[in-house]
Amino acid sequence: MFFANNSHFSAKMISRTALVIAMTSVINQIHVFMMPQGGEVSLGTMIPLILLSYCFGWRITLLAGFICGIIALMINPFFYHPVQVLLDYPLPYMAMALVGLFKQRIFLGTTVAYALKYVFHVISGAVFFASYAPEGTPAFLYSVIYNGSFVVPDWLICCLIIHFLPIERIINAMRDESL
Repeated sequence: MFFANNSHFSAKMISRTALVIAMTSVINQIHVFMMPQGGEVSLGTMIPLILLSYCFGWRITLLAGFICGIIALMINPFFYHPVQVLLDYPLPYMAMALVGLFKQRIFLGTTVAYALKYVFHVISGAVFFASYAPEGTPAFLYSVIYNGSFVVPDWLICCLIIHFLPIERIINAMRDESL
């Protein structure tokens, strides 16, 4: 009901969303490096979701992000607890929906979305992966450093790629009725 309320999901929007989910899932398999206890830097995994949110808004991107998170969990499961699964899989992808709230400010929206993604990972790390922290290191500090070591580079790569993309052409093509 949340997604259907006051929203019109056309066949075009649904088909474009399916393509975004597929692209996100494929790009998610291309890693620059992977962390030992989960997390990785990719070559722009979140860009399709960011563009979807920028083009069609936050609601459809919440749904697409949830699906992408579930697919990522199925492809590369790393879990201890159901709440940790939510914090590390669907919620970080769903955070990209925030970009849709920053019309004409894609870099600000991307930064805010990645900040929320980072918060989800830090909470998960501090609560569920505290045992990996070196002796004498507070779990929260360890989680901040560990998760920052892959979320920040991933965000920088994403922003760099977006900088060189012809955003207006892509958005116009996504919205084009004739396609």
